[in-house]
Amino acid sequence: MRASTLRLLLATTLAFLLPSAPVAAEAVDAQAILAASDAVRNPDFPFGVTNTLIEYRRGRENERSVLAVYAKAAPDGGQFRSLIRYLAPARDADKLLLYNGRDLWFFDPASKASVRLSPQQRLLGQASNGDVVTANFARDYRATAAGEEEITDGDRQPRRCHRLELTASTPEANYPRIEMWIDTVGHRPVKARFYTESGKLLKTAYYRRYQPVFGVERPTETVIIDGLEADWVTVMRYTDWVKREVPEVWLQRDYLPRFRPE
Repeated sequence: MRASTLRLLLATTLAFLLPSAPVAAEAVDAQAILAASDAVRNPDFPFGVTNTLIEYRRGRENERSVLAVYAKAAPDGGQFRSLIRYLAPARDADKLLLYNGRDLWFFDPASKASVRLSPQQRLLGQASNGDVVTANFARDYRATAAGEEEITDGDRQPRRCHRLELTASTPEANYPRIEMWIDTVGHRPVKARFYTESGKLLKTAYYRRYQPVFGVERPTETVIIDGLEADWVTVMRYTDWVKREVPEVWLQRDYLPRFRPE
């Protein structure tokens, strides 16, 4: 038997005897995972919630604000629109923030004037104006999968997560780039890092204290850590969730001077 024929026969035999090479894993649909995590964070109907923001410096409370948030998705199924009313401290009571998906307006009842703001401007501590409004990341970002990792969550528990790279796909996106870790079981958001255009880390957020809200386990606290000063921490706590109507007129800038909470 010729050597070339023998080699061919041997190779064919080994192909049957040896385990076949593993088939490549099915591609992860990163955008679908991101959308599923949005659904965990946000109800799919109009609602109200109280957002308490607490700023800590070196482990000590430095400042606190309490906001009433009224949120509703745009009629075209797009980004959420939010009206935010200050409840505390007393000096800020009844001031308003209006986010309609493109513009953010601040209204002070003392001056009766509304001023346009940037969602990236800081509201309290490391929480920006854009952080306190309800947001669907899947609407403003293009997600790509960057593998699976086991990380420590905000409660110091190990979690197996999808790591997604989010790149802004619309001018309305609050951040140019985000890294997000989403639990492989249940699509719970666990951790996110927010970056500037130049790649500088702005802050890291942990989504924690999951509790049943409207029949779904949702995060009721977000811990935000400064990208440079790890002892500068802002906590956002969500309480008093309620399903409610959010009238269209509330979401119009011209109506802000006449707004009265029901």
